[in-house]
Amino acid sequence: MATDDTAESVAPTVVTVAAGAPLGWLTAGWSDFRAHPLPSMFYGACFAVMGFLIHFVFGHAYQYVSALVTGFFLVGPFLAIGLYDLSRRREEGLPAWLAPTIDAWRPNVGSVGMFALVLGIILLVWARASLVVFALFFTYDMPDLQGFLAQILSPSHVEFLLAYLCVGGFFAVLVFAISVVSVPMMLDRNTDGIVAALTSLRVFAANVPAMFVWGTLIVVLTAVGFATWFVGLVIVIPVIGHATWHAYRALVR
Repeated sequence: MATDDTAESVAPTVVTVAAGAPLGWLTAGWSDFRAHPLPSMFYGACFAVMGFLIHFVFGHAYQYVSALVTGFFLVGPFLAIGLYDLSRRREEGLPAWLAPTIDAWRPNVGSVGMFALVLGIILLVWARASLVVFALFFTYDMPDLQGFLAQILSPSHVEFLLAYLCVGGFFAVLVFAISVVSVPMMLDRNTDGIVAALTSLRVFAANVPAMFVWGTLIVVLTAVGFATWFVGLVIVIPVIGHATWHAYRALVR
């Protein structure tokens, strides 16, 4: 017979929060960023460099750029694990140094690695689905670099936009639902990926209004980072990463 402690470790208690709670998480994330800006900006700079490299390598084919850049949303929860550890170290009164957070995944490498593999597979599937959508609607010529946004946002391509948003929205909601608290939870409690993902799904189901607000804030802030040629990601990504840690603390007892 399982004890109460064992049951709690297998199925942590999920907390229901108000729809406006994500604003408080962002405020706490900004506080963490201000407390240790340099290590935080290191991780933000990594995201910015990734964006620049994608643009440099695939700049001739923007259908690849759009798929890989939007893939940031899919693998971001794993790549931000160092930011979660910075917030955890500050919470525990430990020095918020960069070096100990580089391999924060090591104590639970099996679960974190498996979850990263799942996110990577989803990213590959999304990239393929994205290309298929482009190929279906741009039968003859793919959009070129010049005026890319003007071409795909034109009224003549409204069907393409609807299809792209529907397909992309499916992948985004799927990943968001299974990862909203899963990686911070694996970092904090050394839980396996299945328990973390199921807990994340329970969190999502119990807090749909708050999750809608939180997801919208992430998309808008990340879009601002993209719109500044990825430079804004140096600040935006760390704040979101720190805020995600506080979201986990608020949503999982």
